[in-house]
Amino acid sequence: MENAGTGRRFAALTLDWLLCWLVAGLISAGSLGSGQFLHLGLFFVEVSILTILQQASAGQRILRLRVVDFETGGMIPPLRIALRTLLICLVLPAIFKKDGRNLHDVFANSRVIKI
Repeated sequence: MENAGTGRRFAALTLDWLLCWLVAGLISAGSLGSGQFLHLGLFFVEVSILTILQQASAGQRILRLRVVDFETGGMIPPLRIALRTLLICLVLPAIFKKDGRNLHDVFANSRVIKI
């Protein structure tokens, strides 16, 4: 299993954020500039649920990436996925790295691979 590169991971994150931004704009009656917490809440729900069900968010599926357990390469329990997504929402763990993995992956004991 080959780890996904930073560029593909960032592109998947951007796709997920744009999808949530568009849905939030539709929900909040077309006012795309307001309701930033709505965007963040939708992002958390979308990424968490899709990663629990499919091992990948919408953006990751499009770019053929998968989130797996660091040690076994298998599925990750839902609570660890929720922790990972929460840390992504905080942004800083997604920026800093340890041993080539972002901190949200280190804390959740996960990694993102190419499929």
